Amino acid sequence: MDTNKTTYNRRSFLKASLLSGGGMMLSVSWLSSFKAADKLEALNLPPQWSQLNAYIQITADNVVKLLCPNPEFGQNVMTSLPMILAEELDVDWKNVVVEMGHHDNTKLGPQFTGGSNSVRMYWKPLREAGAAARQMLREAAAQTWSVPVDDVTTKAGMLQHSSGKSAKYGEMATKAATLAVPKGMKLKAPKDFSIVRKSKKNVEGQKIVTGKPLFGLDYRQEGMLIAMIQHPPAFGMKLKSFDASQTLKMPGIKDVFSLKLYEDSFEQGGFDTRTFNDLLVVVGKTTWEVMNARKKLKVEWEPAGDTKDTMMGRGGKREVTVPGGLESTSAQLDKMAEYAKKSAQQLRKDGDPETAFKNAAQIIERTYNAPFLAHNCMEPMNFFAHVTEEKALLVGPLQAPGWTEPTLSKILKLPADKIEIQMTRMGGGFGRRAYGHYLTEAALISKKAKAPIKLIYTREDDMTYGIYRPMYTATYRAALDANKNLIAFHVKGGGIPEHAIHANRFPAGAVDNYLAEGWEIPSNITIGAFRAPRSNFNAAAEQSFLDEVAEAMGKDPIEFRLELLKRAKESPVGKNNEYDPDRYAGVLKLVKDKSGWNKPGNEKYHRGVAAYFCHNSYAAHVVDMVTRDGQPYVERVLSAMDCGIVINPDAATNMVQGAVVDGIGNAFYGALTHKAGAAEQSNFHNYRMIRHNEAPKQIEVHFVENDLDPTGLGEPPFPPVFGAVANALYKTTGKRHYNQPFKPVLDKRI
Repeated sequence: MDTNKTTYNRRSFLKASLLSGGGMMLSVSWLSSFKAADKLEALNLPPQWSQLNAYIQITADNVVKLLCPNPEFGQNVMTSLPMILAEELDVDWKNVVVEMGHHDNTKLGPQFTGGSNSVRMYWKPLREAGAAARQMLREAAAQTWSVPVDDVTTKAGMLQHSSGKSAKYGEMATKAATLAVPKGMKLKAPKDFSIVRKSKKNVEGQKIVTGKPLFGLDYRQEGMLIAMIQHPPAFGMKLKSFDASQTLKMPGIKDVFSLKLYEDSFEQGGFDTRTFNDLLVVVGKTTWEVMNARKKLKVEWEPAGDTKDTMMGRGGKREVTVPGGLESTSAQLDKMAEYAKKSAQQLRKDGDPETAFKNAAQIIERTYNAPFLAHNCMEPMNFFAHVTEEKALLVGPLQAPGWTEPTLSKILKLPADKIEIQMTRMGGGFGRRAYGHYLTEAALISKKAKAPIKLIYTREDDMTYGIYRPMYTATYRAALDANKNLIAFHVKGGGIPEHAIHANRFPAGAVDNYLAEGWEIPSNITIGAFRAPRSNFNAAAEQSFLDEVAEAMGKDPIEFRLELLKRAKESPVGKNNEYDPDRYAGVLKLVKDKSGWNKPGNEKYHRGVAAYFCHNSYAAHVVDMVTRDGQPYVERVLSAMDCGIVINPDAATNMVQGAVVDGIGNAFYGALTHKAGAAEQSNFHNYRMIRHNEAPKQIEVHFVENDLDPTGLGEPPFPPVFGAVANALYKTTGKRHYNQPFKPVLDKRI
């Protein structure tokens, strides 16, 4: 792990915009000094790099380095982003290296990994940076050779002229850096791509498989101590008192103390979510010593009661009351059933759905439920912090440094330019690491302990600490006329503490009479983004229900969806329909074709289909299920995606395959329940995850080919998996499934 620190401030950053040591700079962002990458060592290049004002740095030997702004947690942005740059720059891919940039949202932008936005966010800026750099190199060569710039061509990092003159990019970098950065450069047409759309190996693959230090847990600093937090045994409780006398006698223990995460008057930002505000901390030399010593604590807990938080968000400042009490899953289900009968907030209304339902010949009504889910990142939550009165260094896995830094600045009472956040590769995120409370906890502990520390959560800490996928329910109704035509559609959804309804998505816009409603129940059980937030439940329920409606109408489930999409295209109902009917229909047609839907040869499978739009992309799956040892098993999945231009096909395929396995596992097994405020699952012995032998033997992924700008891919394949599994289960068992996870229900029938 590179621990070199830059000494550049904003003034020296401006000075660094001048030429430095044979490199080239583009006025986009800046690059700190790093140790040489493995690729540079292999090329026998010197380890020194010139400081640049750019995404791009070019050495005299034609090595191009990209500072990756967005955190990496397996979505492969550290490969795909430099591929975009290298394409427009026209360099040899084998001479491209990339490193993770430290946090600086002034110079590097949002630096946010989430919402499937990394490639979408940087697609245009990186292309423009690469094209501008290439033009500057051409102009430098033209001036050097006294030829028109239009006569200078490039190929794989070389500049060429018809006279026979040629030069490496690196030979012209010094001169090019003195030129003005051009704007409005013409970008390559997709048909001319030579790097984008071609599969490239993960640039960190070798480091991952050889165990090189990449992750937060790998990070070490001399004199570093280990810290762990003892949190209350249940939501709705808080620290009353503690006796640490026996803990302090344990080997290696340095200190035990309590502190507050946020003071009472603290105004929380949108991602300052936290569960327990009073921290009881044990600090010691090693993880093992701290874990054992923590067991010796004698702690008294008390009811927290209702608490008030001041929140800052898109709607401005608001007061939020967090209810007290010890919640249980059984009572929560009863409460949701009670709320479902009450009036709710109208989210969208087209036509006259009330009259349509009143006059319907047949009404289909179904209710779907899903539990809290834990994120379960494979790398336990952790962060390093070294905080003094003058500055703070934070190192670890984090999805949203730009949203965490302001909180740190306020709590530590340090200006932002005195806070350095270095981001390591994340061993999983799924939304869990967008909430920076654990980083803030580490900073406060370091400040109190007056030492560099690494805060570590055990698996039990994380699974019982909160920030879960919410608990959801939704009731769907469809009205059919005497000829079994769909004349009205109604969805009413709720949850703890939020609902999952996306009112302007399909089938909105395809039904004359449409109503969407939502309601919410406050809770002290903290929730947060979970891969494809809200969509992961909404798609499951909606796509299951559409299959039931298709069956009642006597229609093939794919053809039924295509008919609705045709209506949404040719004669759309209402306004603000979020989806493109053509693209939505495109993935359904592609998966129908590739799966051989309803064609001979697939009789051994029980087939389920689902499709969904979210995060600007379209996904469809056909799940092929069989019975194995008396149990339903997903043997094969065929997937179709429309996410625009696919940067790195192999990596994109892997991402869809991962989403499919993740979706199957959560659909069958995922559930976190509570009793008297306490999580009933604490580790993988009682929180069931999918196992290797339960994953499909084959996951075949196909992409719609188009030249549209790239959109999301990390999240869109995930939501429709749930619905496809549910629909395949119906074909397998003859029973519809309305409650996730499906496996406990299946076990009761055996």
